[in-house]
Amino acid sequence: MGRISVDLPDELEKQLRIKTVERFGGKKGDLSRAIEEAVKTWITKKE
Repeated sequence: MGRISVDLPDELEKQLRIKTVERFGGKKGDLSRAIEEAVKTWITKKE
């Protein structure tokens, strides 16, 4: 499994964490799960 480190603006990080808790419940690993889902969506999105 790969590891990528990114820097996000504070407000974007806050929004991501809030949405992650709302969608997945806030368990351990949920933030990685949310980011993985977002990247997959972005990769498969047709412009």
